[in-house]
Amino acid sequence: MLWIKALHLVFIASWFAGLFYLPRIFVNLAMVAPGSVAERGRLLLMARKLYRFMTPLAVLALALGLWLWLGYGIGWGPGNGWMHAKLAIVVVLIGYHLWCGRLLARFERQAPTPGHVWFRWFNEAPVLMLLAVSILVIVKPF
Repeated sequence: MLWIKALHLVFIASWFAGLFYLPRIFVNLAMVAPGSVAERGRLLLMARKLYRFMTPLAVLALALGLWLWLGYGIGWGPGNGWMHAKLAIVVVLIGYHLWCGRLLARFERQAPTPGHVWFRWFNEAPVLMLLAVSILVIVKPF
């Protein structure tokens, strides 16, 4: 079980690295001057590669988390309300990941997207979710 936990944490950290950086690329894409084709193309290439890299990391993190939860019973039974809250945040994180994919597709199609200030705020969401999940898993407040 400790090997599964260790791998789960490694894949979570790797997935979050992508969740932290991809929206930062979106900030830069939103700031690209019209006509800067090379800069836009470079940023889109980086974003596409990062999204393709972080998606399997997310799948592995989720699969190992399910293994711990269902296979070893972590978070089951009375006094484990923290797990329900954590799982709710994980569902939101999956939605955030998919939303990033949709935003990337909008940038690729050159469809209208929010401005760079919006993306700066959007970039803070995974930090807050990581903080919440960490507190729930370590402190187990309920």
